[in-house]
Amino acid sequence: MPRYEPVIGLEVHAQLRTQSKIFCGCSTRFGADPNENVCAVCSGMPGVLPVLNAKAPEFAAKAGMALGCRINPDSVFARKNYFYPDLPKGYQISQFETPICEHGRLDITVNGQTRRIGITRIHMEDDAGKNIHSAGDNASYVDLNRSGVPLIEIVSDPDMRSAEEAVAYLKALHAIVVYLGICDGNMEEGSFRCDANVSIRPRGQQEFGTRAELKNLNSFRNVQRAIEYEIARQQDVLEDGDAVVQETRLYDAVKNVTVSMRGKEEAHDYRYFPDPDLMPVRIAEADLARWRADLPELPQARRARLMEQHGLSDQDADVLTADKALADFFEAATAACGQPKKVANLMQGALLRELNQRAVTVDAIAMRPEALGELVRIVEAGLISAKIANDIFGELVETGAMPEAFVKERGLVQISDTSAIETAVDEAIAENPAEVEAYKGGKTKLISFFMGQIMRKTKGKANPALVTELLQKKLG
Repeated sequence: MPRYEPVIGLEVHAQLRTQSKIFCGCSTRFGADPNENVCAVCSGMPGVLPVLNAKAPEFAAKAGMALGCRINPDSVFARKNYFYPDLPKGYQISQFETPICEHGRLDITVNGQTRRIGITRIHMEDDAGKNIHSAGDNASYVDLNRSGVPLIEIVSDPDMRSAEEAVAYLKALHAIVVYLGICDGNMEEGSFRCDANVSIRPRGQQEFGTRAELKNLNSFRNVQRAIEYEIARQQDVLEDGDAVVQETRLYDAVKNVTVSMRGKEEAHDYRYFPDPDLMPVRIAEADLARWRADLPELPQARRARLMEQHGLSDQDADVLTADKALADFFEAATAACGQPKKVANLMQGALLRELNQRAVTVDAIAMRPEALGELVRIVEAGLISAKIANDIFGELVETGAMPEAFVKERGLVQISDTSAIETAVDEAIAENPAEVEAYKGGKTKLISFFMGQIMRKTKGKANPALVTELLQKKLG
């Protein structure tokens, strides 16, 4: 057993899926030209007054409901004071003493064991801008398009004890905010990102060790790698007789190391105080009831339902419900053909292969779920073989064509005429007398050889079941 035990907590920032920023009317559209979506409010001009986007507390409260939090009917915005070039106001508008949501939980399963991770708080805040450093120009630029973009920060309790648990928690949280429709979950664009607080302590010790905060974790894989590296680094520090320093460290994904960025500031260094320009956020019971009634089926509930309704395995259900669009695709395809297990197999094989090769999500392809359902149906009906279905899958994904019309137009319909297949079987047997004798002598695996010969003769269109039946009959 390892001498040290990791203690991990995550601070997750989810960008709320609103059309405008949290305190002004500027667009939140990603990819605009630098400083295109900026006004006097989000650029921090003197004398301007922020006005709260009404969707922000609704989305934050829905996240809290999904995570079993207490929703505070009154919450307060505070100013978090610090200097940085991408923070034109000189402070970030956040929540401190009275956040909108507190004391929730999220259950995760790792290696067959389920653990409950506590949620300390969820609070609303505005995002900072972005510094762009140009080595070629020997200059730094500031893009304020993100300044004022609405965020919720979801702060976990320090309940995770491994990098695997941290990733499982992060994936579960990602699925929830996407299912809720409050965040698009795009990690590459910064819509869903996290910082990890990592410390270690001698196993059995109750007191926490000194923690380091890890930043620049922009993928699930990098979260795991960064935490694993940091745990090992802190173990080496202690084994050498030195003390772990409380600090913020940046993760370098290329070198797979964390490097010191700055000494960690304590909360009181930010000089929080209530924002005098913003009234407390008051949420009426009627609003809470309406928002709660509007909650969709969440990932864990959907997973349980699909397992019960369609007999899916744990693994099938985990893969298909991890992404809402994928789960929607599965249910629509299943409704089209009534073969949930066949649909699940095809999606986890051919479909995920195509998505990974294209580096896209299922809602970005031309193929509709009804087409995948029809593909399952025509394979089951014997119109085409499973091999042909696999061969044409990429084209169906690319073009969005309906499979039955596609295979008929391409002349790919499976040959099920017994006489035509029998002719090919007879030819294959006549052309390979040595293999026939070997088969009859006990080398029954040669049936695959004959199957290949017949498929070549029929250009892969012979019904495999009929081929096997006729071969076994004629070879004895």
